[in-house]
This record gives sequence, structure tokens and C-alpha cells, in this order.
Amino acid sequence: MKQIRFGMIGAGQIAQYCVEEINRHPHSSVVAAYTRNPERLAAFCASFSIMHTYATIDALLADPTVDAVYIALPTKFHAPVAMQALAAGKHVLLEKPLAMNRAEAEDLARVARQSGRVFMQGMNQRFDKDHQQIRALVKQGVLGDIYHAKGVWLRRSGIPALGTWFGSKAMAGGGCLYDIGVHLLDLCLYTLDNFEPVSVSGATYTKFGNRGLGEGDWGASEREELVFDVDDFASAFIRLANGATVSLDVAWACHQAEEQQHNVTLYGTEGGATLRPAKLFHNQSKQEDANLNASLIDNASQAIEFPHCSRFHHFINHILGKESLCITLEQVLVVQKILDGIVESSRTGREVYLQPSHNFINKKHKSEESERVYLC
Repeated sequence: MKQIRFGMIGAGQIAQYCVEEINRHPHSSVVAAYTRNPERLAAFCASFSIMHTYATIDALLADPTVDAVYIALPTKFHAPVAMQALAAGKHVLLEKPLAMNRAEAEDLARVARQSGRVFMQGMNQRFDKDHQQIRALVKQGVLGDIYHAKGVWLRRSGIPALGTWFGSKAMAGGGCLYDIGVHLLDLCLYTLDNFEPVSVSGATYTKFGNRGLGEGDWGASEREELVFDVDDFASAFIRLANGATVSLDVAWACHQAEEQQHNVTLYGTEGGATLRPAKLFHNQSKQEDANLNASLIDNASQAIEFPHCSRFHHFINHILGKESLCITLEQVLVVQKILDGIVESSRTGREVYLQPSHNFINKKHKSEESERVYLC
């Protein structure tokens, strides 16, 4: 079977974990790498026995031995470098978020569709074993009609290294919302199997990083003393076309007892569930009285769709024709649209209506159109 040979574009902290994951697949290996820092590039390639080092992205993409690339650069470069890689005939696995904004994301999607190559955004949260188990239960209808999903990812002190690109709006596009909020949002929609938002209300805050507070231990990027001008807390409420709702609370830093809260909770007519860990809840009537007794299934063990639990193995298997693509362009474009909507709602202080491909505005609401903020 064909060997998929990878080039790494970016050699930050996340890339170091990813090399090992790629190399664990029996039909893939990392053969080339680029990063702008020569010392880091040399150390990175020596650590993982990577044969080819490149001082420019152009040189790596010109290497005929590279079949696919993994892009882990600041968000500013996601769309342009991904399009460049697709044009060079490479399959592309791109880190989140998709782009700086929806306009960039649409440009990238158009190039990806025309390229004849595999493009995938690397939403690793979808492949976690516990997350897959709850999604399997949702698809079986065990939870009934799910009317609300609540996603929370709050860190007490978890801002990536201060002074780096992570905290620069010009480089990152956004802060915690684009960094960890995108994971939480995608996971909620994927688990619900519902990518049809109609409106969003949201607020973003910058309360810690701008004061030099809340730094965590993530991030290997060089400190450039960049100004921290992104959000370190964000909250949103999303309405879906079927009437279900999603709430999100994300923070790189906040005052709370726990070091970290990270979970998705689902509320359905026949049961509830958490994803981290996978637990199923339901109420049962006692025979002796009419009171309801909460019953907890600690082990929500289910057959899962991707037993390898790896975004990289899934991407490789799809290239090899062994798995259908889990993360579609249509889905990640919806996520980008919602992120843009949250930012716009925070800016305007108003609910933002997300125009879908079909006209969701019924006659009852047409008179209200002039009152609304639309993100088309």
C-alpha cells in the first residue's frame, strides 16, 4: 500500500505531538519540515529523524517526495498557505481555526474544491473515544430530541505564552474563542449532527492578558512583545434551525476554583449526557411513588466509528480510500460563520442572524428584517 509522506509546515508545540501520531500510522511518515526559526527547525528535525529541512515554504512545497502537509502556523497564514499547498498538488491537513474570517474561509474552500486533493481541518476533539461514544448514542436516538447543548471550556490560568502571536489580533484573528472555542463549538454541532444555525448572540472580553496576567504553560513561539489585544473570555448563545440551542462559555483565564472546566452536556427528552467523561443520565419512575429517580450509567461504552481515535490516521485513511471524510468543508464553513457572528454580536451588542443557503425567514419575521443584523 502507498506510503503517505508528510511535510510539516510549522514546528511549534502542537506539531511535536503530531509528528509522533503521523509516524505511528503504518502507511505514513514525516519526511520534511519548515519553520522560520533555523535553530528550532534543526532541533525539531533531529528529534524526529526528519530527513529534509527547508528554509522556505516554497521549497518544501516543491519537494516531489512530499504527498501531504500539516499546517500549524499563526492563523493569519492558514488560508494563504493552505491554498498554496493545494495549488502545489499536496493534500492538506490544516490546524484550526480555518481562517481569519469567513471571506478568507470561502476563498480557501473554493480552491480546495477545485484542487482534486484532500483538504481537512484537523478537529481532533471529534475523534476522542468518549466523544465518539456519546455521538453514537445520539445517532441511535437514545437521548430522544436534544433541545440544548452546553459547552464549557474555562481555564483558570491558560493563556498561551504572552507576547507571542497567540495574543495578537493581527496574527491570530481572535483569542480564546478562535483557539479553544472553535473546538467546543464544532464538537457541540458534530455531536448533535446539526450544522444549521440561524442566529447567535455573543460577547467577548479582554480582562487578563492585557494586564500581563493569566499566562499558562502552552506555546513555544518566540516572544516578540506583541500587544495582547484579543479576547480571553467569550460567551455565546446559538439558535439552530430545528429549535435546538447551544450555549458556549470559553476562557483562557478567569477566577474559578478549578484549574480547568472542560465538558459538553446534552439535554434531551429521553436522557442527558456528558462527553468528558462519557456518561448518560436518565430519570426513571419509582414503582412505589411518582417521584423520579435519577439514574447514571457511568460507562457509556459503544462501538465507535473511528477506533484509532486520531485525526491524522483518519486523514491518511481517507487519502488511502479506507474511510469517508468526517470533517467536511461545509461543516467547517458553518463553524467559521458562527465565530464571525459571535464577534459581530459582541461588537454591535445585538443578536446576529446567520443567513443559510435557503431563506429561513418566514412571513411572520419579514417585518422585523430591518431590525436585524445579518451575516450573509
